[in-house]
Order: sequence, then C-alpha cells, then structure tokens
Amino acid sequence: MYVFAILLTGLLLAYANGANDNFKGVATLFGSGTTDRKRALLWATLTTLLGSLCAIWLAGELLQRFSGKGIIPNELTANPVFATAIAVGAGLTVLLATRLGMPVSTTHALVGALTGAALASTAPIAWPTLLVKFFVPLLLSPVVAVGATILLYPAFRWFRAALGLSKASCFCAGVETVEVVPLLTPVLAAARAETLSVSLGTPVSCEDRYEGRLLGVNCAKALDGGHYLTAGLMSFARGLNDTPKIAALFLVAPGISPFAALALCGGAIAAGGLFNSRRVAETMSHRITKMNAGQGFTANLVTAITVIFASGWGLPVSTTHVSCGSLFGLGTITGQAEWRGIAKILLAWVITLPVAATIAGLSFRLLQS
Repeated sequence: MYVFAILLTGLLLAYANGANDNFKGVATLFGSGTTDRKRALLWATLTTLLGSLCAIWLAGELLQRFSGKGIIPNELTANPVFATAIAVGAGLTVLLATRLGMPVSTTHALVGALTGAALASTAPIAWPTLLVKFFVPLLLSPVVAVGATILLYPAFRWFRAALGLSKASCFCAGVETVEVVPLLTPVLAAARAETLSVSLGTPVSCEDRYEGRLLGVNCAKALDGGHYLTAGLMSFARGLNDTPKIAALFLVAPGISPFAALALCGGAIAAGGLFNSRRVAETMSHRITKMNAGQGFTANLVTAITVIFASGWGLPVSTTHVSCGSLFGLGTITGQAEWRGIAKILLAWVITLPVAATIAGLSFRLLQS
C-alpha cells in the first residue's frame, strides 16, 4: 500500500514538474519567433528526457541531498508517510501554479513541503544545514542570472556590431518568412505588418532579425542554430537538475533502484510537458519581456551554464528562478520588461513555500492518523 502511494504521488509531482517547467528551456525560441510552440515543445521534451536519464551518472549528489538526510532524523526520511506528504504538498502546489499559468519552482515547493512535513512530525530540523544548502542557493541563483545577463548581453551586442552584422525587420506568417526589409521603426513595422496581413489574409508579425555573413555563413541561420542548441542545453540541464530531486522520494519504497526512480520521473516529466504546459509557455514567452533571437540565445546560455554548474556541485538551484532571472535581466537591459507580469511571478515565488509547507504538513497529519 505504501509503495503504491509513494509511486502515485511521486509520479503526480513529476508530472506537475513537467507541466510547469518543461517549456521554460525553449520559451525564448517561441517568444522570439524562431519557431512555433509545438516544435519548441518537442525539442524541450526530447532534451529534458535526455537530461533526466543522464542524471543517474551526473547528479548523484542531488539525489542524496533531497532524501532529507542531514536535515531531519534518518528514521523520518525512511518513513513512507513523510515521503508521500512531501510529494502531495509539492505536487498540488505546482499543479495549482500551472493552472494559473505561473512559472514556479518545483525545487522551492519541495523544500517548503519537506519543511512543513518535518514541522508537522515535531522532529528536530537542522536549520543551519537547511539554510546553507537549500535556501541560500535558491535565493542567490536568480540574482546571479540577472547580473550575468546584464553583463553578457551588452558584450555580445558590441561583438556583433564589431563584426559588421546588422538588424533587419522580418515579417512572418507563423514560422514562414514573408518579407525581410532594412530595420524599421516600431510604428512603421506595425503598419507594414497590418498591410501584409490584409493582403495575405493571415496574421503577419514583425521580428528583428540579424543580417550579414560571417566566414561565408549566414549569421541569421547560424544564430538560429545556436539558439536551438542553447535551448536544448538548458532543457537538458533542467532534466539533469530537477529529476534527482523528485526521484529521491521514490527511494523510500523498497525494491526501487536509483535508475528506476530516475527513469519513472523522466517519463512523467515528459508527459506533463507534452499535455499541460500551454499556460506557462505563454507566460514565459510573452509576459516577461519582448526578445529577438540573439537576446533569447544570451538568456538561454546564462541559464544553461548556471544550472549545469550547480548540478555538478550538488547545489539545488531552481531552473525556474535562473531562467526567469535571465529574462528579468534581459528585459532590464533592453528596456522591454513587462513589469506587471514580473511582479505576478515574484508574488507566486513568495507564496510557493508557505503553500507547499501547509499542504504537506496537513497531509502528514492526515496520513499518519
């Protein structure tokens, strides 16, 4: 019975994680108009699943850290009721946020649920360890991402100008290019897009694209390729960093090996992204900042490097916090931040921990009784 409960609630949490998190790695592909939502989602699913399967070799430290050992007594970490309560608390919190279209952190929800269930059990908690190993990385990672993006993007922009690569206005119907002209002002671009929409009978949008050749290679196509690569790298990093955190809950059940736990989590994460990610996709792609392909490439690169580095060192950073932080930084440096949308996301982050802690604490008391 306990094995079934752990498997069911663990899979629920993994599904919720995929629904809320999978699209974050490719949000810049969709937001910049580089590709459509379905193609971006398929790329995210494939690369995230690959990261999940590689986690058994590359992120073993996270698997051990999220078992709760060293923070609460070992007998509590081996208690199936405790593991089930954590999965319920974190899973329901993330599913609620997904329903509202808010990109929240599964890592944050897990830490909150672990804390809430431990408090409900009245077991002693190693607060200094919890603070240093969990809360500090979670709080600092988005700040690092904001700062790195603010520093890196101007450097990339200067390098692009030094190479003589210019911008152009690209008019597209979906992902099909209709017309490319020298860079227009926003007013003229909007007027031209409206004219093309009427003449073609289909909506036409305008995106900034890069023009020119470097070493005989079309820079726009090279940038799109690099953009896909960094989006895939970021999704891989997310699967690598998030899967062990959820898989740790499965290890309480007897007979489940680390590899089986990671494989189950990876499959459920992929399913959640495929079937339930549309609302978060829209928020991440269009409600934080406007961006072009070059800006999206920069944000993805910052996120992927930060998360992969953290995974290797066993630091439980939030891919959500890092990816949103890089987009916050991008919007700040370009002056195109959607501050109302950003404020809503920050509010969702603030309430994630207490909501997950409350649900997990109540779940522990109910299951124990």
